Amino acid sequence: EKLEYFLELGGTKKDITLLVISGIALIVSIFDLVPLPFDASWAAIILCGIPIILEAVIGLATAFDIKADVLVSLALIASVCIGEDFAAGEVAFIMQLGGLLEELTVARARAGIEKLVHLTPQTARVITGGKETAVPAEAVKVGEDSSIQRMIRLVQSADAGKAKIVGLADRWTTWIVVIALTAAALTWIFSGEIIRAVTILVVFCPCALVLATPTAIMAAIGNATKHGFLVREGDALERLAAVKKITFDKTGTLTYGTPRVVLVHSALPSLSDHELYRLCAAAERYSEHPLGKAITHCCQQETGEALEEGENFQMVPGRGVSARVDEKVILAGNAELLAEHHIAIPEEAAKAADTQLSQGCTVTYTAVDGVFAGFLALSDTIREESANMIDRLSALQVQPVLLTGDHQNAAAAIAAQLHIGEVHANCLPEDKLSHIRAYQAVGEKVCMIGDGVNDAPALKAADVGIAMGGVGSDIAVDAADIALVDDEVKELPHLIALSKRMMRTIKLNITFSLTLNFIAIVLAITGTLNPVVGALVHNAGSVLVITNSALLLKWRQTALAEFRVRRREICLIVNSDEGALEFTLCAERVSQPRRERQGTKRSESFSKRVDCKIAIHSF
Repeated sequence: EKLEYFLELGGTKKDITLLVISGIALIVSIFDLVPLPFDASWAAIILCGIPIILEAVIGLATAFDIKADVLVSLALIASVCIGEDFAAGEVAFIMQLGGLLEELTVARARAGIEKLVHLTPQTARVITGGKETAVPAEAVKVGEDSSIQRMIRLVQSADAGKAKIVGLADRWTTWIVVIALTAAALTWIFSGEIIRAVTILVVFCPCALVLATPTAIMAAIGNATKHGFLVREGDALERLAAVKKITFDKTGTLTYGTPRVVLVHSALPSLSDHELYRLCAAAERYSEHPLGKAITHCCQQETGEALEEGENFQMVPGRGVSARVDEKVILAGNAELLAEHHIAIPEEAAKAADTQLSQGCTVTYTAVDGVFAGFLALSDTIREESANMIDRLSALQVQPVLLTGDHQNAAAAIAAQLHIGEVHANCLPEDKLSHIRAYQAVGEKVCMIGDGVNDAPALKAADVGIAMGGVGSDIAVDAADIALVDDEVKELPHLIALSKRMMRTIKLNITFSLTLNFIAIVLAITGTLNPVVGALVHNAGSVLVITNSALLLKWRQTALAEFRVRRREICLIVNSDEGALEFTLCAERVSQPRRERQGTKRSESFSKRVDCKIAIHSF
């Protein structure tokens, strides 16, 4: 542990300093710029090579970890033993340079976290005795449990090493080390030239393979961060690339999550609409659900009155809330909540509620002391970008699915506007969970996007969970693999396309690395390559892999085109980040009725006319 602590002292600044000194020493050595009593490349061997050897020893001693460090260490020692000091120094230099580039890629990937710091509350409002005062946030520790702070901690734990494909690359690396040692020994035995064996060890170092996966993952995480996504771990992006279905909660995800109360309907002659509104808002005062928060906020904003303090507040997941207000037991929620308490909804009130539901509104039914009292209708605005986002997801061959607790009519109305074909309404938390597990049971990878406490089980069970960080609850954020900090759902297609691009980059990196290693080994065995040239080939492979991975940092999805064939029309939709353009070719086929000529049995069809109409829509 002390040795590991010693190696980590100084951090990135120390690594950069040592690399600069080593690089200068190698230049001095290769061009013989300064007369020295020893080879200048020894500076690189000591400054870059010794840490590698120490890390290899630590890995072998603590976990018998046979990885690239072991092979590099053997190549360094063998190179020094046969007098190839420059080759030893260069290999050590490139290995440390690769490690530094990976660290910088990770640091750049996480740079978005720093931009979130200003979102952390700096002051807090404390209400004492009915008076509100502002105090420093540190005094009440509000920053400790805020959603932003939770998301920052999640991203700080991001680790490319958790991805399964990284484990696969590590296993390959272990076998490469074993094969390299065997090949070097056999070449030395049969050729009698140790220089060939050393060259094999140099070119066989799987540096490019080691860098192929983590650099691509962390670069992709950095790209996602710049677009508002805080990725908990690289494994999430790997899983996201395989997703075939993406399930959405409605409120706060496809809509803005800020519903407005558009109608208050009291069913009791003794209870005015205003009084029903006040009682329901007081009961919802401590609700975490967007609808409950909206009722409370709208009531306070519209009436300007302070709400009563409710007692015995209980939140019933997937149903609603119950509380005691003004010595009255208030139930506020969906129809199932009232049914569970054996409270019937009168036919007239049910028809009035259905009218609101058919218009896409959400209805909160209310009961007072066990008697149906009326309902509140809330309307939430669909996000402007939702329809385009759904179309872009479909173009990526990812099927959108709506899982919502809303009534079937309201859910169908929203789905029709957004071109979502599969809808599951009246969903409790366990229903959402069941639907996701049903998809997984038939081998389909599922991504769940939600924002509320009710979505937490589904977010956790899905192959990938994405929480709305702005309007979402802390529980939802904790359960998710990825948090969308600014709630810009229009970036979801970019995230999925990025994950697919990341996997293609990783596969390309691995293929290139293995191919380069194979060719270099053949050339080393035949004596075509010497250690210096082998090190240069080795360096080139590592640099190309890192460069290819770094391209992901600024990668952006290009426009996607999709054909849709509907009855009597063909539609071409071009989707991009700025919106969508739809070209519709509509063919109307008109034919005259068949007529029979007099005196003959032969019938003729008159010519058929086709009218073509082209419509262009921008949205």
